[in-house]
Amino acid sequence: MLKHFATKAVIAATGLAVILPAPAMANWRSSHPRRVEVNRRLRNLDHRIGEERREGDLTKAQAQTLRRDDRSIRQEERDMARLDKGHITRSDKRALNQQENVLSGQIPK
Repeated sequence: MLKHFATKAVIAATGLAVILPAPAMANWRSSHPRRVEVNRRLRNLDHRIGEERREGDLTKAQAQTLRRDDRSIRQEERDMARLDKGHITRSDKRALNQQENVLSGQIPK
């Protein structure tokens, strides 16, 4: 009986964890100006990686590594926005821009 109650408590707590974040998602603002700027740069970097791969200046492995780094920055941007009600702070933007600068420097010109 106690085991059955504990199982129900875990299921109920899990259900609450899924339901509670929903109001936060209502404030999700992918169009926030700082997010737009960071994501525009990431798109441009991804485009440059593709161009350099097509031109033969990057090997397949190099392009995959750079794209993995690009995806990592994208995920960090999403995580930062999730913590700040759908936008990123100025310091978040600065940190992301620094990472984008490093990635940009790794792409041949």
